[in-house]
Amino acid sequence: MQSRHSYSLEEAERIGAAIGAALKAGDVVLLSGELGAGKTTLARAVLKARGLAGEAPSPTFAIVQPYAPPEIDLAIAHVDLYRIEDADELIELGLDDYLYDGALLIEWPERLGGEGWPGALTLRISGEGDARVLTADVPPAWETRWPLR
Repeated sequence: MQSRHSYSLEEAERIGAAIGAALKAGDVVLLSGELGAGKTTLARAVLKARGLAGEAPSPTFAIVQPYAPPEIDLAIAHVDLYRIEDADELIELGLDDYLYDGALLIEWPERLGGEGWPGALTLRISGEGDARVLTADVPPAWETRWPLR
């Protein structure tokens, strides 16, 4: 199923909160878009919806920024693959390990190589300024809980 929504930057927090509320252990959310499209803004809104009280730093330099209870109510790894140059580097990150009891938010999933991440919720953000468009490829595991209809 594909879903498409126009939104303003003010609405990004509401959209991220809705996705965050539906997120469960084992989920992978892929966030695509140009530099400055709003991937990190959406990821921060998801984290806030799960209880993060402070500001979530961009994981651009750390690559993986993990969050776990009691800081939030579901373990989530916020991943930024922008600096990954070769898909072979991903093995060292151990991303699969986060899915046992948590979820992944992955920015720049194009760097995953191959098919990306099978079964993931894929979100593409386009537009600029205050006019954004979110296009979601909603996998079967998300169809009954996809919050943006």
